[in-house]
Amino acid sequence: MSETTTKPQNLRLQTKIPVGHRRSAHLAKTAKITTHHDHLRLFPDQTPTVPEGKFSVVSMFSGCGGMDLGFHGGFSVCGREFELLPFEVIWANEHNAAACRTYRKNLGVEIKCEDVWTALDSIPEQADVLIGGFPCQDVSVNGKRLGVNGKRTGLYKAMIEGIKKVKPKVFVAENVKGLLMKDGGASIRQVVSDFEELGYKVSYELLDAANFGVPQTRERVIIIGVLDRDRKFEHPKPVIPKESWVTAKTALCDLELLEENAAINHVWSRANKSGEQGNRKLVADRPGYTIRAECHGNIQYHYSLKRRISMREAARIQSFPDSFIFDAKLRETERQVGNAVPPVLAWHVARAVEEYLREGDGC
Repeated sequence: MSETTTKPQNLRLQTKIPVGHRRSAHLAKTAKITTHHDHLRLFPDQTPTVPEGKFSVVSMFSGCGGMDLGFHGGFSVCGREFELLPFEVIWANEHNAAACRTYRKNLGVEIKCEDVWTALDSIPEQADVLIGGFPCQDVSVNGKRLGVNGKRTGLYKAMIEGIKKVKPKVFVAENVKGLLMKDGGASIRQVVSDFEELGYKVSYELLDAANFGVPQTRERVIIIGVLDRDRKFEHPKPVIPKESWVTAKTALCDLELLEENAAINHVWSRANKSGEQGNRKLVADRPGYTIRAECHGNIQYHYSLKRRISMREAARIQSFPDSFIFDAKLRETERQVGNAVPPVLAWHVARAVEEYLREGDGC
């Protein structure tokens, strides 16, 4: 099922944004947005009963909540609405305190803000789905390229421990394209082998977020494991042809005249020009380039204005709705936005997971 124009019921996550340049005025007026998810809110040491018809989700390496928001659904991006999905996060973990603040603020779900190995002590014993974007620094083309045995990317082994404990029907792991390239593919082979040793049938696809309506060319490896080895998981197929990709101008044009406003994360770096990606300038009629987490202020330049893009603009390029407010200063917001899984891409992955689970239940 593709995105819908039907307004989600009983959900206040998204703000209805008028089309055209009126969106920027509306965004300025909604600077004090707060979210209310009392029906979703969890508390430490309390595992809720998931409503009938919904699938329980355990979230590892949650960051600010990009993948979790995608699995939840019920938000609007670039004038398109993505319907509410039947997933409910019952446990989440992230070690970065600022990212945890943002997660709670926007998703209304309690999150274990601690080291992943410590958090594993409280992970539920059962859930339908386990998701996580394990750290990518050691396989990223911009990182030290130490491979999956490096200190950061090697944390996928924490996901292995989580899967052992939770025994989900499906797990979803996300990482950068570099995972396929390291040591001639040795890294991805090791990861797949380690997951398969848990008894799962594992497959992976390299997905470009632009093919799914995200205004950004961002290639990511999506690894899926299913407990039922007799059934094949169908990865989501592109829904937007290249000639119809959402462009940077389409995503950002209504913000061009909007003054800086920290309340809605519309602030930008004054960093001087630097080498490599630090000098990159958006092209108006193509999607944005990949948003980096560790850009140290050297985020991309606006396609027509004499400044770098704002955090609100970066969030739009990552397909976050305008109602999603990052609870951090500029540098930490850069990190949260860049580390996130684009919610719209995650939504399409979640739809594929839902279809798999429904078929397995005979629905």
